[in-house]
Amino acid sequence: MAMEVESVSCECCGLEEECTGEYIAGVRGYFGGRWLCGLCSEAVKYEAGKCKGAPDVEEAVRAHMAICRTLKMSGGPAGRVADGMRQMLRTASWKKAAGASSSPRGHHRASPPLSVGL
Repeated sequence: MAMEVESVSCECCGLEEECTGEYIAGVRGYFGGRWLCGLCSEAVKYEAGKCKGAPDVEEAVRAHMAICRTLKMSGGPAGRVADGMRQMLRTASWKKAAGASSSPRGHHRASPPLSVGL
């Protein structure tokens, strides 16, 4: 007997997963009607557990969703890597341009052509 699976998208990070309806209902029941992927749900549980007194799952969900929104707006991890590479290339080209402009012109010798024996 095959169990039917549904595709569901995390309301925090957008990750799509295929899960059974029963599992989806259990997760939504725990998180106030919201579907959270495994990683986000663990982060929320951890944050809720840090509260003194009774854990406030709803507040932890809201806080985690805000963090995820901020990360999405910044392009996520891939966007931050691309921004870092772009900045590194700008810095390298600026240093190269600054170094070339400070060296006297006409004092460079052309490199002799390479000969490759075949």
